[in-house]
Amino acid sequence: MRVVVVAPHMDDEVLGCGGVMARHADEGAEVHVVIATRGIPELFPAELVARGRAELAEAHRVLGVAGVRFLDFPAPRLDTVPRHELADTLSRVFRELQPSVLYLPHHGDIHADHGHVYHAGLVAARPLANCPVRKILCYETLSETEWTPPIDGATFFPTVFVNIERQLQRKLDAMACYESQLKQPPSPRSLECLKALAQLRGSTIHAHAAEAFELVREIVD
Repeated sequence: MRVVVVAPHMDDEVLGCGGVMARHADEGAEVHVVIATRGIPELFPAELVARGRAELAEAHRVLGVAGVRFLDFPAPRLDTVPRHELADTLSRVFRELQPSVLYLPHHGDIHADHGHVYHAGLVAARPLANCPVRKILCYETLSETEWTPPIDGATFFPTVFVNIERQLQRKLDAMACYESQLKQPPSPRSLECLKALAQLRGSTIHAHAAEAFELVREIVD
């Protein structure tokens, strides 16, 4: 099985589904990550981007990720990119990688880039002829998803829970690789809060740790 995780920015993939990525890898799946954006130079100097990519490489080594693609669309300015350009680019990646499972950010996340990636991902994974994607799940990203405004249809409503008891420590170790992004508690971008969310989601299914997802579509032949 081949899995693709599309992340708007570096570290979103670990925050949202680092445990599931490690579990997929443990079970023999080939896990690929697509990073949609690169920070614009006036906000993210080249040395900062290089440091982030080095941190990403180490985090992905911990999780067992097979490969990563950088699309280099501008962050935080995806709203300036024609939607079809992002969708077309993702479509080409999906055709090349042939994933059966696709993970996307949640459309209601407070960061607008996340919504743009979600919609482009859905367009690219439309169930047309030769589309390999059979299942689409949305992940929650601490510091983004929990701050969704209370608007009907915009909030994260988890419907799938995956036990990551055996992978939780690796998720935390992977996030620790992103030293430039880590904060101290009670910031949601702290290891303590990331562990607390996993424990909360785990308690929903009587497990010590889990990641939660919102199922968008699953095709069963």
